[in-house]
Amino acid sequence: MAKRILLAGVLGGIAMFFWSSLAHIVFPLGETGVGEIPNESAVLTAMHASLGDHPGLYLFPATGAPPNATRQERNAAMQQYGQKLAANPSGLLIYHPPGANALTPRQLVTEFANELLESIILGFLLAQMRLTSFGGRVGVAVLAGLMASITTNISYWNWYGFPTSYTIAYLGVEWVGFSVAGIVAALVLGKKAKLSTATA
Repeated sequence: MAKRILLAGVLGGIAMFFWSSLAHIVFPLGETGVGEIPNESAVLTAMHASLGDHPGLYLFPATGAPPNATRQERNAAMQQYGQKLAANPSGLLIYHPPGANALTPRQLVTEFANELLESIILGFLLAQMRLTSFGGRVGVAVLAGLMASITTNISYWNWYGFPTSYTIAYLGVEWVGFSVAGIVAALVLGKKAKLSTATA
């Protein structure tokens, strides 16, 4: 049983990674909602001059509260934050200093490992359920994919203003990925179950 679950998870993970690659390389889903900065060189120069070699996630404009601010100081800063938002551009910046590499083997391996783990967990959950039909297992995988896809995407759209088109595209990519992995896992689990019954 454990080998069957592992096989279902591995094959599902391969299918999910294949779909994710198609979505980002063949289809335009990976670029949906992502634009380019006009006069980019001036912006890049300003970012490097300000942030230097300090990579990180930056919220702008800053709230103005010091790192060790008391609750009263934070409340006071937040009361004035609305005025800063009204008078200044705002957003979320992921900054890397010069020297980064594009599409490294480590990134590809990490992505595949992540989707492999997701698929193995999905296969384990499907194997524990009383549902043994192909349709039932795929239905559970589709619901699991919906839950996984909205967990962060909707929050990022709501709190940080991620573009709606970007959010919808990535909801679709993750949802379809889980569905594909679920179909593969259901096929593997179902086929093995029938063989085991026939052998018994």
